[in-house]
Amino acid sequence: MKKIILTLSLVCLTTVSFAQTVDALKAEKATKKDSIAAIQNRINAIQGKIDAIPGWKKGAFGTIGGSISNFSNWYAQGTPNNSSGNIGFTVNAFANLKQDKFFWRNSANANLAWVKLDDKDDATDNDNFESTTDVFTITSLYGRKITEKFAISTLGEYRTTLLNNFNNPGYLDLGLGATWTPIEDLVVVIHPLNYNFVFSDNDAVFESSLGAKIVADYTRKIGAINFKTNLSMFQSYKSGDLSNLTWTNSFGYTLWKMIGVGFDFGLRSNKQEALNYSLNQTPATATSFADVDNKLQTYWMLGLNYAF
Repeated sequence: MKKIILTLSLVCLTTVSFAQTVDALKAEKATKKDSIAAIQNRINAIQGKIDAIPGWKKGAFGTIGGSISNFSNWYAQGTPNNSSGNIGFTVNAFANLKQDKFFWRNSANANLAWVKLDDKDDATDNDNFESTTDVFTITSLYGRKITEKFAISTLGEYRTTLLNNFNNPGYLDLGLGATWTPIEDLVVVIHPLNYNFVFSDNDAVFESSLGAKIVADYTRKIGAINFKTNLSMFQSYKSGDLSNLTWTNSFGYTLWKMIGVGFDFGLRSNKQEALNYSLNQTPATATSFADVDNKLQTYWMLGLNYAF
């Protein structure tokens, strides 16, 4: 009986000691977290001072994704003998000059992807990689400051594809207006005087026009996270059919050194592109802006990320 009581006493003492140890470790962990947060706040404050220093600031980050596969005699699927693969990448780069009286912000975005499906039982199929995603944008914004947050500005923005139908269509926006920078990394451009030049072989669909341009761009690096979102809208004064909108987003999280995980997605609405696509179908699915189905264009990509 004494042995049982002694054993139970030891178990209770061990449990109490273990609980005290766990509570002590949790308390120490909370203290360390507070210390880390304080250190991070000091680092952020120093980084804010660095960002406020006039001069050039340059950077880039991107996402790479891909896969390959091979099937032999896999009868459960419609193509039992095939090899397939896909690869894609996104690059976001910027070079910004900040001075006391003016700023000059430049950025470029490229999102390209290829895919192939080689049916080994079909000698006539195409076994080459074919482009699927094809997005390219380059922007240059110059502003003369009125106040620290407002500036008179001029913008040049060019959008096209690189792999297929280069500059067909291509869009060049040139305009004047104002730029608002409420915080360090957010830029809002409002240009009521903007001309949207459209380059295309199909002049019956694509048409240049005068209108208003609105751009909102937020690019930020917080610790291991790279983030960029860009909204570009053009509202034609001539016709809503000539207006367009593009919204692109890039996220990168660094896991080890400069390598991490990246995710990109984009949305676009462009009635001219929708009509041009419909006219090229056999038979044509639409013949005018009035009967075209202007569906929302989307893309997304998930893969490895490399921060330069």
